[in-house]
Amino acid sequence: MKINIAVVPVAGLGTRLLPATKSQPKEMLPVGRKPVVQYVVEELARVGMQRILFITGPGKASIENHFDLNAELIQVLRENGKEDLLAELSFERAPIQYFYTRQRQQLGLGHAVSCAEPFIGNQPFAVALGDSIIGLNAESDILSRMTKCFVERKAEAVIAFMEVSQDRVPYYGVAKPREDSEYFELEDVIEKPSADEAPSNLVIAARYVFAPGIFEALGQIQPGSGGEYQLTDAIRLIIQGGGKVYGVRLRADERRYDVGNFDSYFQAFVEFALADEKCGDSLREYLKNML
Repeated sequence: MKINIAVVPVAGLGTRLLPATKSQPKEMLPVGRKPVVQYVVEELARVGMQRILFITGPGKASIENHFDLNAELIQVLRENGKEDLLAELSFERAPIQYFYTRQRQQLGLGHAVSCAEPFIGNQPFAVALGDSIIGLNAESDILSRMTKCFVERKAEAVIAFMEVSQDRVPYYGVAKPREDSEYFELEDVIEKPSADEAPSNLVIAARYVFAPGIFEALGQIQPGSGGEYQLTDAIRLIIQGGGKVYGVRLRADERRYDVGNFDSYFQAFVEFALADEKCGDSLREYLKNML
């Protein structure tokens, strides 16, 4: 079984990044040389995804524009001999088909994923959150490991997890694993428990692989706080119904860069900029002198 379809939710308003996100999506904010969502798409392309469905919302047209071929820009660069800049647009030529649909109401991640059902049909698919990069420069094979786990263990869902400090646990969906290993079956998954009630410090890390049965589960859950439909609640329903759901741990070099607030955004930008082949060394010296 080959999994080559990915869903990328990008409909969020990005309110924690205002005013930077007033007129542009948070997914289009640059981290180093590229916008966040380009790293996500490059990760998906590298693991063999051939069709990507963006779940968009108002004000997200720049994402569509970014992945379109810009023939006029290419011609100008070519005529001016700027081959180095042409190479920076190589992502436009990736063998991927792009599709877009609207999440017409802001009703949570579960609702956003449910918007993909007419496109997905009865096929398995991946979900990659559009505001999260996995690994420095997105050099991670987490989705390859997840799809392998999905196929080999005949799973209903496979979820990426990372370890966080106990005080960060209440901000995430948290795993209750059956065993302590890189690949583990889930006994339960709980959305934003208190630090005292959390069954572990393993939290969901922005990447999923699902069988199409997730849509039936999404249709059965009730909205939670703020009227939002939580994807975690649908996963929990699958587990309670006897479906096999597995977790895969991020490795030490697969840090999740979550561009959801200014603190994490600033950290991600600095780390990616310091790793830049052309500018990293000079930036490092500048920071040493400044600090």
